[in-house]
Formats: sequence, C-alpha cells, structure tokens
Amino acid sequence: MLDSHIRAQLNRYIGSVQISQIGKESWASYPVWRQKNGQGRSGGRVSEGTIRDEMATLRAILGYAARRHYIREAQIPNERLPLSKARREEFTPAEYRKLHNFARSWVKDARNSLNSWYRTVAYNFVLIMANTGMRPSEAKNLQWRDISEQADKQGRPFVRLNVRGKGKHRHLVAASTVATYLDRIRAISKAREPADYVFTNEGAPTATLYHSLVEGLLTDSELLMSSSGSRRSTSSFRHTYATFRLTEGVDVYFLAKQMGTSVQMIEKHYGHVTPVKNADRILQGLPGWEPAPPASP
Repeated sequence: MLDSHIRAQLNRYIGSVQISQIGKESWASYPVWRQKNGQGRSGGRVSEGTIRDEMATLRAILGYAARRHYIREAQIPNERLPLSKARREEFTPAEYRKLHNFARSWVKDARNSLNSWYRTVAYNFVLIMANTGMRPSEAKNLQWRDISEQADKQGRPFVRLNVRGKGKHRHLVAASTVATYLDRIRAISKAREPADYVFTNEGAPTATLYHSLVEGLLTDSELLMSSSGSRRSTSSFRHTYATFRLTEGVDVYFLAKQMGTSVQMIEKHYGHVTPVKNADRILQGLPGWEPAPPASP
C-alpha cells in the first residue's frame, strides 16, 4: 500500500522537485491537488481517509530524509492530517508483545549515540502512551512537576499524572511500571527541572512527539498497517489502552473518567469490546455457562 501511494500519487505530485525543496507548503497543498487530479476507488471523489494516508506517507518520507540529514527537521510538517472516519485501530495483545520485543532490539541497533538517545526516548514514550491512555496533546504538555508517585490504602504504588489538553485539566492514574519508563527518560534528559517538559528533543519541547521515529518503528516491525488495512498512528496507543482495559473488565464509567471522555464516546468507539467484557452475562444459561454452585462452608 505504501508503495502504491508513492508510485501512483506522490511521484506525480512531486515530479522532479528535489526533496530539499519539499516543505510544509507542498504537504499542505496536497489535498487540493489530489481532488483535482484523481478519483476514488469507485470512480467518485477521493475520500479524506485516502488523502490522509497518502499525506502520512509523504510525511514519513520527509521524516526519513530528516533522519538521514537530507533536509532539516523543521521541514517535516506537523499540522493535523485531514480527519478520517476510519477507526484508528488498536494493537492486539500479540501485536503489542511483538512491538515491545522488537523495540528493544531497535534501540540497541541505533547507529550512533544521538540516534540511540532518540530511540530510547521514543520507545519509552510508546510504553507510557500505551499504559496511560493519554492524548498526544496531553503528552506534549506534560511536565515533570505533573508527575507524582503515590500508594493506595493497601500500600500498592501507582503513578498520578496531572495532564492538560483540549483546553481541559484532569488527573489520571497509571501502574507503577510507568514510573520506570519515566525514570528512563529522566535519566538521559537534558531538561529535568520541575517546570521542564518530559518529552523533548534534547531539551527543547518536541512538537512532533517523535512522529517519524514512531512511524519508523512501526514500519520496521511490520505493524504500521492493521490487519484490516488501516494505518496506525500515535493515537493507536490510546485506543490500545482503552481496549485492553475494557477486555480486563474495567467499568466503562471509570475508564471514561480516566481517559477524559464520556461513557457515550467509550461505547461508540469501543462497543466491539463489550461482548468480550460481558461474556459471562451474555452466555449465562447456555451449556457450559451455568451458574457456579455455592462454595462449601
């Protein structure tokens, strides 16, 4: 699919222009050009989802060029992609394990110390996002002073995060393993003061949240595209968090509070998980699902 984006559309659009001359203006003008010079699979208007995927491919190419120092990182566009109605698919447990294992080798295979620094931060960024359900906008705003380690009434440790995004402020909690991932970033960060941002580019706040690195990781691990053909992004980690939590039986109300959304939105986007969560209730009375006898005193 990525090859078809390049051969069928992007090569036509870019033409003979050198990559060093391609910037944010070219990227932003693509939707208008695409609508004027192409058609959808059914012969009608090109869908926003198709344009979104093609633009994401172009941005990935520019990200690769920046990593190879063919262009400056500032030339990588960071504006929002056109909205797509397609669901940004989560990772299955097997896919997440594959990504986790692959990323360890990916970090070790860094070509130099700077690349190792970025890959280490990006890898732990992925783990934090998948284990908190934070929005990308909330991750961008996260500062060290927003993080604290606490314990519940039984003495079990957890992490509390104060996050800001979409014009709102809220609190969320995460397992103590998230503290480990944060500590790994803090250990190599050049910005560790309370008011410094957690996710930076060697000290300066990151505007792209390691987009090209994460996309490169997903591409190299062969997990960029889901089994249904949908392209994954950083938001997929939030969806993965929600799916895993629902599968484990977390109440929809509490999950909505944790993720800063409504019960209606959870049910709308993750209704496909509900039968799994409520299997015992749905299958009640069927052979093999009879009520368990009361325990002997």
